[in-house]
Amino acid sequence: MATLARLQARWTTVRQQFYFRNNAVDVFRKKEYDAAVKIQSWFRGCRVRAYIRFLHRVAIIIQKCWRGYLGRQHYQLIVKLAYYAMKMNLYNAMAVRIQRRWRGYRIRKYCFNYFYLKAYLRAVSETNDAIREALDEFAEMKEREERKASLEREEKKRDYQARKMHYLVSTKQIPGIYNSPFRQEPDPWELRLQKAKPLTHRRLELQPQRSSCLSNWLACTTARSFPRSEFLPPIHRRQCQGPFRDIADVLEQRYKPLEPTLWVAEPMDELKEAREELKRQEWIKNIHDNMFLPFSSHHKNRKYIPSMHMSSKYDPSSHGCPRFRDEEPEKWISNKNFQTVLPPIDLFSNYGKMYSKAGQIL
Repeated sequence: MATLARLQARWTTVRQQFYFRNNAVDVFRKKEYDAAVKIQSWFRGCRVRAYIRFLHRVAIIIQKCWRGYLGRQHYQLIVKLAYYAMKMNLYNAMAVRIQRRWRGYRIRKYCFNYFYLKAYLRAVSETNDAIREALDEFAEMKEREERKASLEREEKKRDYQARKMHYLVSTKQIPGIYNSPFRQEPDPWELRLQKAKPLTHRRLELQPQRSSCLSNWLACTTARSFPRSEFLPPIHRRQCQGPFRDIADVLEQRYKPLEPTLWVAEPMDELKEAREELKRQEWIKNIHDNMFLPFSSHHKNRKYIPSMHMSSKYDPSSHGCPRFRDEEPEKWISNKNFQTVLPPIDLFSNYGKMYSKAGQIL
């Protein structure tokens, strides 16, 4: 009881102290809570920012690898195209060089070969003379045939005239007009009239007399009988289908051919056939079927096939003969050297030097 009394006596003080202590604790708790919130917010912000930086670094690495892969692929494609372009340029340059050499050889051998052209023109002139002689003989033969035909026509005309005038021939009692007694010999027409046969007149065909009896009504053609009517023109109209129609028209209608549409008439593989036809046309236009294979030696074992001019029937080629491209200074008019009409090729002046892939001289 004493303790309870003491506590009751100190109740006001204890209550005030409890209030002040709880108030202080609440203030301190609020400060601690605010501080903890700041520390947690700062830590969480640092952690999120670190994670975002990590994600950025990883994304940058992935993008770097992918863009590097794309760049290498594009670079390889560019290098491949450049390689093929350089290769084609080299092949074109080689083809141009081969064509240039061949054309120059052909021009020098055939176009500017004086002896070959002279022999060729001599053979052409001989052939022309032979053809002209044959044409002259043919024209002369035609002229003889025309002259013979005209003479035969004149002879037939004279024979016909003599047959018409056969009544003017001489007789034993009366001489004709072409057999005058005052001439030593008779006229040639007299001899022709004697050989000719007189013309005979054609006999008129007698038409049978038609009966005018009214009993024969089919032969009634006179005015007293039934009048004779003219035939009417045919009516151009197709008859109706049936037993009275022409069998040819019926069969034509029954077995008429199929008339399909354009979609059905055209084949389904028309494009393929057109491509095959184009390939066939290109194959026909090719000079030879040998494929051009650069840097290959499969053609070295083949024998050389002479050109068409080597086996000419006019004259053998002068290539390799002593007179081919020989020079005789003693026959020159002046002391100057012979100058070619065509200018030299710059590419041959640099023979033996290296060439680039594009065909240019280094």
